[in-house]
Amino acid sequence: MPPMPHRIAVLALDGLLPFELGIPQRIFGRSFGLEAHDKGRSLYEVVTCSVRAPGPIRTDADFTITVEHGPEALATADTVVIPTSYELGPVHTEGRLTDELAAAFAHVRPGTRMVSICTGSYVLAAAGYLDGRPATTHWWHADHFQRLFPKVRVDPDVLFIDDGDVLTSAGVAAGIDLCLHIVRRDHGTAVANDVARRTVVPPHRDGGQAQYIRRPVPDDRFATTITARTWALGRLERPIMLRDMAQQESMSVRTFTRRFREEVGVSPVQWLTRQRVERARQLLESTDLSIDQVARDAGFGTSTSLRQHLQAALGVSPTVYRRTFRAGRV
Repeated sequence: MPPMPHRIAVLALDGLLPFELGIPQRIFGRSFGLEAHDKGRSLYEVVTCSVRAPGPIRTDADFTITVEHGPEALATADTVVIPTSYELGPVHTEGRLTDELAAAFAHVRPGTRMVSICTGSYVLAAAGYLDGRPATTHWWHADHFQRLFPKVRVDPDVLFIDDGDVLTSAGVAAGIDLCLHIVRRDHGTAVANDVARRTVVPPHRDGGQAQYIRRPVPDDRFATTITARTWALGRLERPIMLRDMAQQESMSVRTFTRRFREEVGVSPVQWLTRQRVERARQLLESTDLSIDQVARDAGFGTSTSLRQHLQAALGVSPTVYRRTFRAGRV
């Protein structure tokens, strides 16, 4: 008998953004098993609930939506997702839950994975889930969020933060990045990439939301760094020097590094490391290559280097990662 789908409850609050409310359904609701033993099986069940009895919920648009589940649905959830609302009241101004929200959260079982999209992080923080933990929110609200919740370790530059059982995303579309990350964490790169292709979005965006903060426009006299990135992706298994990447764009190393960070949000070295980690993940999931060969093909050179980088990025060793995402495959 196939396992039950992971149940996700999306908490719809008055003043919500319809776009954000649709993200969990679009990403999780279109996640299917790819292996022969569970091909086509829905991996998640997504339900939408209210803090009140089933009924209408106001949005920030010129229409309302009807929600068919009340707060009791939270008691059945393995994961709870909280999108943005523009009517958070004392949550946003005083850092405390309303009585309705507090009663709704009382239904959440211990150990349930909690996820926020954009300023839904205010709700998690007001409920105490983020005390002493790293979190992010929309960069526009980051300073206010930090003042209101001083116990939270706010990082305004990233697209999302995974702190195990509590995950937070930056503004609006970063919710897509976070949901894809959760699919990748739960079921591996192949499933997440399949969902991304169906949704026509990149499976992984480079950099963080720092690249979206308003800054002076870069000098248009400089070309983009796409050619260098494409060139590097085609030879990740080989040594790649910063000067070699800069030469692909006919730039000095200094100009290239500055332009790269402006466009991608991280340094060229950080970007290369991330691409090599992703290559290693794909090889560990989809091939029977030895750990030493995976390290060489991903450009890390040695299994020791691969182990160090995978541990830093994912918190697990190559062997554990492969065992997790190849368990039960045929």
